[in-house]
Amino acid sequence: MNISGNIVDVLHRRIFPGTLVIEKGEITEIREEPVNTTVFILPGFIDAHVHIESSMLIPSEFARLAVVHGTVATVSDPHEIANVLGIDGVRFMIENGKKVPFHFFFGAPSCVPATPFETSGARLGLSETETLLRSEDIWYLSEMMNFPGVLHGDGEVLAKLRLARQYGKKTDGHAPGLRGDDAKLYARAGITTDHECFSYEEAADKIRAGMKILIREGSAARNFEALIPLISEFPDQIMFCSDDKHPDDLVGGHINLLAKRAVDMGYDWMSVVRACSLVPVQHYGLPVGLLQTGDQADFVVVDSLTEMHVMETWIRGIRVASGGKSLISSVVETPVNLFLTAGLQAEDLLVPAEGNSIKVQKAIDGQLLTEVLTCEARVEQGYIQSDPDRDILKMIVLNRYHEAKPAIGFVNGFGLSKGAIASTVAHDSHNIIAVGVSDEDILEAVRLLISAKGGVSLASGEEKLLLPLPVAGLMSDADGYQVASRYQELDAGAKNLGSSLRSPYMTLSFMALLVIPALKLSDKGLFDGTVFHFTDLNVRD
Repeated sequence: MNISGNIVDVLHRRIFPGTLVIEKGEITEIREEPVNTTVFILPGFIDAHVHIESSMLIPSEFARLAVVHGTVATVSDPHEIANVLGIDGVRFMIENGKKVPFHFFFGAPSCVPATPFETSGARLGLSETETLLRSEDIWYLSEMMNFPGVLHGDGEVLAKLRLARQYGKKTDGHAPGLRGDDAKLYARAGITTDHECFSYEEAADKIRAGMKILIREGSAARNFEALIPLISEFPDQIMFCSDDKHPDDLVGGHINLLAKRAVDMGYDWMSVVRACSLVPVQHYGLPVGLLQTGDQADFVVVDSLTEMHVMETWIRGIRVASGGKSLISSVVETPVNLFLTAGLQAEDLLVPAEGNSIKVQKAIDGQLLTEVLTCEARVEQGYIQSDPDRDILKMIVLNRYHEAKPAIGFVNGFGLSKGAIASTVAHDSHNIIAVGVSDEDILEAVRLLISAKGGVSLASGEEKLLLPLPVAGLMSDADGYQVASRYQELDAGAKNLGSSLRSPYMTLSFMALLVIPALKLSDKGLFDGTVFHFTDLNVRD
């Protein structure tokens, strides 16, 4: 089979007219010759860090949607399902991913649970981590979120880093705000990347310490604008990633959108394409083709260097997308799950007033960081209530793994004027999280999730919406485009309740992420991420 076009050689930074000769999924010859076409053939796009679970799709279905946009591979951290099901969850992702023509490169989650201050469904200690790292299906040690453990020499953390080196595998980082000597110490421990930078200065500091930077633009956290200038000064140290991508966003585009955006802003075209392909291939040692003789035939065909409209996507010599349509068939899977909560009662949501002022978690649109507000409590009949007029809403986290009372806090930034939204996608332990104006609607939204054993929901009086996520309470086993459509209904429903957030459900899912400051809520209580311990809801004199 021969395919002709203007071939983009990212390895040697050149573009030339020619023909690819493909046999048994491999490029056996590249002929540099005149061609009668204006299309360009370039290496397929790679998402250098993503949690597939956040798309609410199983890997095979994620691939169906992603290839339409020229994505041929992902560096995937199965951290989310590992928090629910441990090694069995990681194996589910690996085996399902093998059933479609796509390159999934899974890592061994390094922090399960992410902290000892929350309840997860599993724990990956040294033995489990080594079991994963010695597997040929595991490519790296996933993001080391316990950066304080790295800096302070925690025994188990350092042992996991040693295991990664022992098995010749890279270690990904996760260290928001780390600078200077601390960044150097983190890098010297064997951390090779970070996707959590919020500023150019922080990212440049980490690059100089020896790390590569992943420019992230996902459904919630968006750092592209702040970090894209790095590609001019450090072109060989930059990759692109989504980290978390909701299904409706994946339908609209993937890494291709970041590439086009960077090119539209005037950044060097070749450096941008290398960041989407060559840099992650070389960094992780991935067997993904780069349009060289002997490579696997992994590439995309685009209409122009500026528009980069994906016409076709090829993986291992198989055409997997053409004309905006996926050619990958859906895979039927039997859901795996762990969902044992006993339920929630109305009296569980009551918060007795103990003073005039409370700490309120402020959500920031497009960021995982939160702030701490001190606000006067709205008290009725001795209990603290939501105050939608000031956008101070009750939020709960309920343990999904065994019977327990919910932890309760208050949050600003969601903007709901009525109703409630809830989800079992709640980083990192994926307990049930809900926010709402009235206890009645919070209760109903949670009960919808319990009845489905996982999902995202909305309740407002008689209005009730549910997207079931039967696979670990994180993913659907349904057609990806149908999941995206249903999720769009819920997203629109949340916005109709008053939320002005770009992605209300994605933002909600990070309100329990304790490893990102400042104030978060776990199933065990309100947590101060700046000093890493629990704190009181009430402000004491």
